[in-house]
Amino acid sequence: MKRITTFVVATLVALTSLMACAQNSKSKNAETMDGKKVLVAYFSWSGNTADVAKYVASKTGADLFEVVREKAYPVDYTPCTDEAKAEKERGDRPAIKGEVKNMEQYDVVFVGVPVWWYTAPMPVFTFLDKYDFGGKTVIPFCTAYTAEYETLNDIVAATPNSSHLEGLTLITKEMGGKGMDKQYGTIDQWLNKLNF
Repeated sequence: MKRITTFVVATLVALTSLMACAQNSKSKNAETMDGKKVLVAYFSWSGNTADVAKYVASKTGADLFEVVREKAYPVDYTPCTDEAKAEKERGDRPAIKGEVKNMEQYDVVFVGVPVWWYTAPMPVFTFLDKYDFGGKTVIPFCTAYTAEYETLNDIVAATPNSSHLEGLTLITKEMGGKGMDKQYGTIDQWLNKLNF
């Protein structure tokens, strides 16, 4: 009987210790984004990526920066895609408007893009080339009609001195931000996984 009691007590102590460790570990993980200064930088043509970026910023308390090509893309779909394809094939780094004030203050930078010709639009690479992302955490996300292709990986590759967290791809058949609110639950799950 004494052995059984000792075994039960030892098991309870071990379980209590494990539960405490698990709770402490969870608390530490949950605090990893606490007190971090966050930026959501995004490029959007149709409005889908802008909608996601604004939602992410509202959920994380982040500042927003829109990457805007100095010379606007055509407003019609086909001329825009033709111009974007030529720009990609040449490896252009088109000029962009504005700048992020005090980029050094940000610990975490979300980078949001639509998928254009299997990657991010070229102005985004201008943005990524312009700043030092060393020591920051970069988190990519994209909106796409069919798939992300190499888009998220290309953003990671363009910020080699950063740490990276799991990105997110949202597939939509609509433009102009229509129906993006249906994706908010998926975004919430992703942000929870990232401890936001």
